[in-house]
Amino acid sequence: MKPAAFLFDLDGTLVDTEEAWAGAIVDFLAECGVDMTVERILPSIVGRNWLDINRSLHQRFPEIGDTTVEDDSRRLRKFFNARVADPSAMIISESVEFLKRVSTKAPVAIVSGSPRADIEKAARMMGIERHVEFSLGAGDYPQGKPDPSSYLMAAERFGVDPASCVVIEDSEVGVAAGVAAGMRVIALDRKDGRDNDFSGAWRIVRSLDEIDVEREFE
Repeated sequence: MKPAAFLFDLDGTLVDTEEAWAGAIVDFLAECGVDMTVERILPSIVGRNWLDINRSLHQRFPEIGDTTVEDDSRRLRKFFNARVADPSAMIISESVEFLKRVSTKAPVAIVSGSPRADIEKAARMMGIERHVEFSLGAGDYPQGKPDPSSYLMAAERFGVDPASCVVIEDSEVGVAAGVAAGMRVIALDRKDGRDNDFSGAWRIVRSLDEIDVEREFE
């Protein structure tokens, strides 16, 4: 196929940050007097929009108090930075190289549930700014994944048919969003033992270097 655009998720797809963010949330909750573990919090955040995550945390844990999403973001980033000594170590190099290769075939965007400032910072760290046309993050689209609005907005911004887009995702909700948008979805299943439902995915791979870009996308 000849795609009109490639749409990449960020966390878990290009950078392996999900467990670090889950740990930061555990530390954040501990400061509020809540005993939680990474294993218990991780399933509720993988692939989710930060605004949805924050809303859910306040509903589940009233101990957090009457704080704003901006306040929580600042506190959470402090805990994340304390856990991550070298952010560049979380780069998924095979995924970054795949992004660079497919950017020669069609334009690329990042569609993530993270705040756009974090997406742009990660893009600079990965050295992919010139390969990415734009990014969409939390607050840029009406509803978070698995709702398809983020991917449909990206297709609309490119001015292309959603059916001609390829989505690259690592989570159930992300794959569901791409499928619901009518796009071809490559599911990146990097985690052994994670019981993911990637129904509707076009391809399921352990690493994006399994895909022959020249053969698949001509």
